[in-house]
Amino acid sequence: MKTRKLGISGLEVSELGLGCMGLSFAYGPATEIKEAVKLLHAAVEKGVTFFDTAEAYGPFTNEELLGEALAPYRDKLVIATKFGFKEGKPADGMDSRPERIREVAEASLKRLKTDRIDLFYQHRVDPNVPIEDVAGTVKDLIQEGKVKHFGMSEAGVQSIRKAHAVQPVAALQSEYSLWWREPEEEIMPLLEELGIGFVPFSPLGKGFLTGAINENTTFAKDDFRNIVPRFTSEARSANQAMVDLLTKIAQEKQATPAQIALAWLLAQKSWIVPIPGTTKLHRLEENLGSVDITLSGDDLRQIEQAASQIKIEGARYPEHLLKRVGK
Repeated sequence: MKTRKLGISGLEVSELGLGCMGLSFAYGPATEIKEAVKLLHAAVEKGVTFFDTAEAYGPFTNEELLGEALAPYRDKLVIATKFGFKEGKPADGMDSRPERIREVAEASLKRLKTDRIDLFYQHRVDPNVPIEDVAGTVKDLIQEGKVKHFGMSEAGVQSIRKAHAVQPVAALQSEYSLWWREPEEEIMPLLEELGIGFVPFSPLGKGFLTGAINENTTFAKDDFRNIVPRFTSEARSANQAMVDLLTKIAQEKQATPAQIALAWLLAQKSWIVPIPGTTKLHRLEENLGSVDITLSGDDLRQIEQAASQIKIEGARYPEHLLKRVGK
């Protein structure tokens, strides 16, 4: 597995990371601990050095899982976690007060069984706390050696600029894929200007771009996708055109739709590191196979031309969650 640098921060990671949320949270029942550990170990053995978690995933259980599973490999890895919700519960609203950031840092260090957090993201911008105070608190934690790098998630242009002026932002984590391309408008030019890396989550459209989901798929009752407008049966039916496009290109390349979707992301910028999540070993292997696929300029133009004809239906979040992004 090759590595990439997240912007000019010097933070070097495998060109694909692993989003770990789904092992504990949001996509149906949590994975059985033994199976989850097996998957995490397999990822390390296959060259993944970048693992993404958050106190809110569970809450807390995902960090504990990573702390246990990754302890034997700790010094070879980059572990990212996040702060920003009241008591780690997204439903309770935002909390990025400086004292709360410090509390989360101390608790996360314990759960992750480590002496430093490699990348500490603000999970969502808190409208009640000046972003300069947030960046300043993380700057102090960096000076104390408890945190290595500062990140932001789903933040807007003004917040990123203001934070970066206080403490350089190493990476922005936001949704980006062939079926959510809004970051191309303002966010990616800003990241390029400031030398900030980009970590796309949901690079496979929460599973939709794999081709394994259709209009008849039913999700577990506690699966987050049940409340996402883009995952109504009607939207899935309308959005199938994007999967059909990926499938067509995949057949030409002897690959899978998921591999083409990830290869497309990797081809956009050298400072992009997607973090597809999975609970299945065969999906992990499939995703990692994308790093061996090269899309030529012609391939990318063909995808661009075909994708521009496809109108994606449905919002990517329900309305109450949309209010939290892009701030």
